[in-house]
Amino acid sequence: MEEESVSAQLESGSWMGPGVAGVGLASFFSDAGHEISTALLPDFLTVTLGAPASALGLIEGISDGAAGAAKLAGGALADDPGRRRAIAVGGYSTTAVLVSLSAAATAAWHVGVLRTGAWAARGMRGPARNAILADLVPKSAYGRAYGFERAMDNLGAIAGPLLAILLVGLVGVRNAIALAIVPGLMAAAAIFYAVRRVPRVSRTYRESIRLKIRPVLQGRLGRMMIGVTAFEFGNVAATLLILRATELLRPEHGRQAATQLAIGLYVAYNAAATISSVPAGKVSDARGTTRVLAFGVGLFAVAYLGFAGGGEGVLQLAPWFIAAGIGIGCVETSEHAAVAALGPATIRSSAFGMLATIQSLGNFVASGLAGILWSAVSPQAAFIYISVCMVASLLAIFATRSQISGG
Repeated sequence: MEEESVSAQLESGSWMGPGVAGVGLASFFSDAGHEISTALLPDFLTVTLGAPASALGLIEGISDGAAGAAKLAGGALADDPGRRRAIAVGGYSTTAVLVSLSAAATAAWHVGVLRTGAWAARGMRGPARNAILADLVPKSAYGRAYGFERAMDNLGAIAGPLLAILLVGLVGVRNAIALAIVPGLMAAAAIFYAVRRVPRVSRTYRESIRLKIRPVLQGRLGRMMIGVTAFEFGNVAATLLILRATELLRPEHGRQAATQLAIGLYVAYNAAATISSVPAGKVSDARGTTRVLAFGVGLFAVAYLGFAGGGEGVLQLAPWFIAAGIGIGCVETSEHAAVAALGPATIRSSAFGMLATIQSLGNFVASGLAGILWSAVSPQAAFIYISVCMVASLLAIFATRSQISGG
């Protein structure tokens, strides 16, 4: 089947099908698995292993940096439709195994090595999964499809912390992290199901492996990346939000209760992201992606200022977690839909790899600098810094908006 025929087939059918459902389930189960570890990581590092807050920021930053490099390479590999299937299945499987092995760590650097490896595998699979999803739906429904995938991903991020709370009470922190392998392997099975439903394109050659950076950074797609880059340099790891809530709640509630309440707030964050993702996709399809992107970035600016201000009660902190959750639902959905729409099919995986690299390297800088400011100055200084980054991102988005058709 030629590519034009595949496109016609997609346009004639509904965007929601078995393949899209499989991608969504893969995101759900995978996120549920590694979010068990993420939710427990602040307490595991700072209490069980006795590491400082700066170690958490450093580990998260290095892990995100490794994921970024892997995403760039994964994008180049996945430009070939034949390779992207194996990359997706292998990436989900490897992530599941390495995340669960963190339970055996006896020092912070052990966690760092294993989490870096898990995030590298997670990064490698990302462009392949996103390109597979674009292969499964018509262009007119990219926003809804990526909104659905993001919603399922965030739903998994709700299930993961809830499972963490349950498992900690039943088997303890270490065993809870080890059991994260179960949903991780279910994710690998789901993506295997999805890739078998991608319309096959007949080719007489095999796509060469090369980084297609210059084509990705040209034209409308390149201009869109400017605002995304500014945002990601202020998009810190969510574990720092959990840590902020834990430290603020600990004086009144004690260590264990504060940890549980902070995880509960993180669940609210992911619930907000889940609920907002599909509506954000619908608005992206109807009104353009940059409006949704700017709205999400603005919510992050407000949320980070709220975290800088603090608050000793759950009700005082909840609005900032919810605002950040809606923000990430809008931003991630609009970013993915924009890349799928603006990136030509021959370099779409590379474009997703470039987006993911910008996300991860930005997170590396943001989380690392925020962790250093946190320990050297104060948590307030860390959140004020990333609030300024959000404002810079908004300015960049508005500056380039008129140059991006449909935005």
